[in-house]
Amino acid sequence: MKYMKLGTKPDTFYTEEAVRSVLSDVPADLIIHVNNTKYQLHKLKFCSHSENADTEGTGCHPYYQFPLLLKCGLLQRLCSDDDGVDGVDAAPVPVALHDIPGGEEAFELCAKFCYGISINIGAGNFVAAALAARFLRMTEAVAKGNLVAKLDSFFDSCILQGWKDPIAALTAAWRISGWSESRIVQPCVDAIVEKILTPPSKVTWSYTYTRPGYAKKAHQSVPKDWWTEDVSELDIDVFRSLLSTVRAARLLPPPLIGEALHVYACKHLPDPLNHAAAAATANGQSSELETAAAKQRRVLETIVTMIPGDAGAVTGRFLLRLLRVASYVGASPSTRAQLVRQAGAQLDEARAVDLLVPMPSSSDPPAYDVGAAEAVLEHFLALFQRPAPPDERRRMSAAMEKVARTFDEYLRAVALHADFPVGKFVDLAECLPDIARNDHDGLYHAIDTYLKEHPELSKADKKRLCRMIDCRKLSPDVRAQAISNDLMPLRTIVQLLFVEQERAMGGGGASGSNSAVAPDAIAMLAARKEKEDEPPAPAADHKSDVHRPRGDHGERARADGAAMTRSLSASTTKTAGAAAPRTAESRGSRMRNK
Repeated sequence: MKYMKLGTKPDTFYTEEAVRSVLSDVPADLIIHVNNTKYQLHKLKFCSHSENADTEGTGCHPYYQFPLLLKCGLLQRLCSDDDGVDGVDAAPVPVALHDIPGGEEAFELCAKFCYGISINIGAGNFVAAALAARFLRMTEAVAKGNLVAKLDSFFDSCILQGWKDPIAALTAAWRISGWSESRIVQPCVDAIVEKILTPPSKVTWSYTYTRPGYAKKAHQSVPKDWWTEDVSELDIDVFRSLLSTVRAARLLPPPLIGEALHVYACKHLPDPLNHAAAAATANGQSSELETAAAKQRRVLETIVTMIPGDAGAVTGRFLLRLLRVASYVGASPSTRAQLVRQAGAQLDEARAVDLLVPMPSSSDPPAYDVGAAEAVLEHFLALFQRPAPPDERRRMSAAMEKVARTFDEYLRAVALHADFPVGKFVDLAECLPDIARNDHDGLYHAIDTYLKEHPELSKADKKRLCRMIDCRKLSPDVRAQAISNDLMPLRTIVQLLFVEQERAMGGGGASGSNSAVAPDAIAMLAARKEKEDEPPAPAADHKSDVHRPRGDHGERARADGAAMTRSLSASTTKTAGAAAPRTAESRGSRMRNK
């Protein structure tokens, strides 16, 4: 950034008992109040004889100058009733300047300029100094070489010619006066837009670019989104005006506009999934929380209105991030509905963690708004069911496979919550149609996780969960894991064993190794059934006849296990018989006829 130095004298302002004064032998004759600060300054300044020539023709006393009144038209008018020299010994004149733009800092810059004290003007303090100088009427009509003219020249020749300078000046102008100071705001906006539309190959100024891994590489060219981080410092209203002007030029592609929105959102909208940020927010006062939520809500709703409608302008993951923020800060229903529609159209780009939408008053571990994820999935399925050309249909089919895998991973994540109801889990798992899942490995892992995290489930609830698993859609490894899973209901394991036997017999002569699994699994199943059906052990002081039903019950359990074994063996024999070639049977029949 560039700076302008004015004045040559050392700084002689000092503070004593909450009063700002200037080190001088001449007593202060002017008291100026600016907000909570009191200044004791001088209308008059003692001049040496060598300086007397400079005062000729100014109407000043031969030995005095008017350092503030000489430069400030406003103070000349406010102090016009005072006769100057004859009032040297009079009481100091009080003046209130509470409404001066920029406050105490801006006024002190102008006062130091009048005293000839050295000051540095840059983009950060230029706006405050310029507004205060105009307020005090420090123009050329009051004195030649006055502060307003010098600041205007610096603004045109230095600030508007840089990149970060107009952004800093625009930020300061908006903070002090909003859109009212159009003499500063609009030229800065125009200068920034002009540089954004400059081809990257012609960018020669410094900019901020902190993408992960970018600094470690040797870059020969300027990235296309070089400007996005610097403009994210602006207020959301200024940012919207700036980006609207850039889009109106139609020189930048929609994905570049979307990247600017993404960078701005990441800077001003913390992700609710970040537990550290959420905890820090939760520790604040309620009024501060409401103020922060209102600001984030305004930023979010403005960003959503600026998202380009072009396909691929923003990513599905970014849309789901905005949906999480919308749920957390209580955005309007129209904003959330728009995000659901757009995120549903790009759901195949998401990951399971993107679908996790924490509730605003979340506990630890956090509770998730499954309704939001369900709404996004329903919109995607609605698009999938629409008639489409063959190319689009193939794309949607591939997208459906990705969505099914992602959604099963999402089910596994929500299953970790101890308070998640089994009915809601089943409804959520059944949102995907049967044709969506080419395999049920992901669904099995999600159900297995739920069973592990909810050991208190009844047999009926376990059967309700496992009824959703199609045993024929499990891979061999997952099927073998499920057979040995003690959390699976017996009915499900029996179905898995039948499928295993069918697969083994379907392999013909190569099924020997697979069929060896069945007897061990059947024995394990029979032993498990006997263990589950065994009644609780009686007390030690019970009579011996109490144990008699237990032996009968054990015999029945062993009989049931044997019956199950015979059933599976019969199924194996039947399958093997059905697999025999029909040609041999017909050949034997012809020989008997002979």
